[in-house]
Amino acid sequence: MQRSPSKGMILVYTWSEASKKNMASNAVVTGASRSPLTQSKKLVYDNVLNQHFDMQRPNQAWVSDITYIWTNEGWLYLAGVKDLYTKELVGYAINKRMTADLVCKALNMAIRNKRPSKGLIVHSDRGSQYCSHAYHKIIKQHQFTGSMSAKGNCFDNAPIESFWGTLKNELVYHQDYKTRFAAINDIIRYIELYYNQTRIQKGLGYKSPIQMWFDYYRQAA
Repeated sequence: MQRSPSKGMILVYTWSEASKKNMASNAVVTGASRSPLTQSKKLVYDNVLNQHFDMQRPNQAWVSDITYIWTNEGWLYLAGVKDLYTKELVGYAINKRMTADLVCKALNMAIRNKRPSKGLIVHSDRGSQYCSHAYHKIIKQHQFTGSMSAKGNCFDNAPIESFWGTLKNELVYHQDYKTRFAAINDIIRYIELYYNQTRIQKGLGYKSPIQMWFDYYRQAA
């Protein structure tokens, strides 16, 4: 997880399937697992995923993390949830503060969008937001399998780190955001209209994430 200082009131922006036509101007402003916990004082899951990143179907395993984006108004924090089979960013939330609520909203968005079955592996690092009771409650409620990276090992969460690199190299580093709203608008457009929908990836056989999703369910029908 990448970190930086933050100040100010909470403004969380999330994105849903129903709001894709409205883009950032209509962004919503909003203010425990079957896996064993390895520590009693801190809510930490075992590393169930253990760098096994090759999946056989959508919604088999998700990886999640937080990154940050600078604007002239201050920092923005972006929490994301990525499907390891389709490589789609299935959930995310943007906030001017890095809180447990941020990662919960990103995970809840992914759940609303994809409606995964129980047993889904949800992996993250050991950041305090992911060790929160609120986050673990969501994992337990949906009967998912929580998983966390080994302490200090960023390679355990490499797929979502790779997405952050792609986002920044293709978009963020080429911009000078005057406002948080401008950055939010740009990031949402990149994720929803470019990365998920049209950006082909060599690792997907030169398909986009959404093509992988459609191809899987068309073959399964």
